[in-house]
Amino acid sequence: MRRSLACALLLLALAPSAQAACAVEDSGLEPAIAEKKELQEAKNAQIVRDLRTLRDAAIVLDSYGFPKECKELVAILKELTAKPDATIKRSGDTDEEKAEEIQESREPKVGPKEPRAR
Repeated sequence: MRRSLACALLLLALAPSAQAACAVEDSGLEPAIAEKKELQEAKNAQIVRDLRTLRDAAIVLDSYGFPKECKELVAILKELTAKPDATIKRSGDTDEEKAEEIQESREPKVGPKEPRAR
């Protein structure tokens, strides 16, 4: 019994601390979107998509082992969601054509298919 307890304590001591990881869920993005009417307006849909993209980027950075950069991105995300009016003014670009171009650029491009050998 003592041996298993000692092993469990040793594993806990060797495990990386929870604070060392990037806490993307602490960004409060979805609650901010739900609470702030400015972010719910149709004309600001691109800004909401951008904020969600930043959140997703933070998750990717964390999963690839860049906790410092993830934390920086989460801090930026918190700043942007805290003051939606300022974020909307800062963005200045709600061009739907540009948004469509960005969306198209995200789709993977497949090269020409080579004929199959028979």
